[in-house]
Amino acid sequence: MLIPVQGADLYAYTGGKAFDAAKPTVVFIHGVLNDHSVWILQSRYLANHGWNVLAIDLPGQGKSGGKPPESVEEAADAVLALLKAVGVDQAALVGHSFGSLIALEAAARAPAQVSHLAMVGTAYPMKVSPALLDSAVNAPEKAIAMVNTFSHSTLCPPPSALGPGTWLYGGSRALMRRVLASNPQVNVFYTGFKACDSYAGGEQAMPAVHCPTLFLIGKHDQMTPPKSAKALAQHARLAKIVEVNAGHALMTEAPDEVLFALRDFLSA
Repeated sequence: MLIPVQGADLYAYTGGKAFDAAKPTVVFIHGVLNDHSVWILQSRYLANHGWNVLAIDLPGQGKSGGKPPESVEEAADAVLALLKAVGVDQAALVGHSFGSLIALEAAARAPAQVSHLAMVGTAYPMKVSPALLDSAVNAPEKAIAMVNTFSHSTLCPPPSALGPGTWLYGGSRALMRRVLASNPQVNVFYTGFKACDSYAGGEQAMPAVHCPTLFLIGKHDQMTPPKSAKALAQHARLAKIVEVNAGHALMTEAPDEVLFALRDFLSA
């Protein structure tokens, strides 16, 4: 589904279902060098159980046109513009990593428009090492390998994620290369990581969120360590923390646990 947002077409995967404004809506927001496909199990399930699903590609990458956001704030504005474009007064926001900060900022900017906030694989501050920032520009293959090393705690996911025998590292590397190549004008690898590293509004944004907030974290996450998520949760009004047996790539390493946590949270 292509939706005109801020002067360009934004791609949103709907789980194969037509958008129905009468249904509750959930927006899935991916992290750096990912796209809508990382939510495949969770988005398809919700699309078939009474929800409108909009699993987006962030502007300027993947299947979406426009300019890649240079900050968390810019990306949050794009998400809120998406809700306006589809005529939704209120939606649940689910974000992973970079996407979790985007969801947080959007919920803080427009609290009445967000019914639930789920921050998956999150941390604040979400600092990125200078070596990784430099490699994202000058040695992207090296940076992709580094990110995969720190993002995964297993080699092969459960069958419900991507199918029996799937190699997590290989699949993730291929996805990251594809998203990086989707915009030859802007390095969305560096832009995304720089936006994470520069975001300084988390402690101010969290108390401004009025809806329930789920912190869904991986016990073995080396990219966004659990203690950093728990520190942010202390600033939330209505926080729930769920830990799953996974690294940073929660949606593929623990697909069922992530799905059930989101299902229960969104139905509460």
